[in-house]
Amino acid sequence: MYDVKITVMKITQYYDLMSLYENPLPNACDMQVGMEFLSVGGQKPNGMCMSAWESMQQFVTTLANGGGNFYDGWMKNPYSAMISCNDGFRPVTFLIERLKK
Repeated sequence: MYDVKITVMKITQYYDLMSLYENPLPNACDMQVGMEFLSVGGQKPNGMCMSAWESMQQFVTTLANGGGNFYDGWMKNPYSAMISCNDGFRPVTFLIERLKK
């Protein structure tokens, strides 16, 4: 199996939607741009948000098992993926990359 590096690339916040629809949540997301996580054996890294993990788990598992080339050439690096978590108020974008052995 391969290790997979997960890097926080971008965080977006839709304050207009939050004010209209969201109940205020303290510490709703503690991710910061540049944070890195390491998935070993395709497992969820410590400190990774469960919602984010659920959005990327299938991609991490595929990369950890040697797969890649998602959607027939979507990414310049076939052993990577750009995934956003499913939080509609503050989506976080992650770069997921298979590391060399």
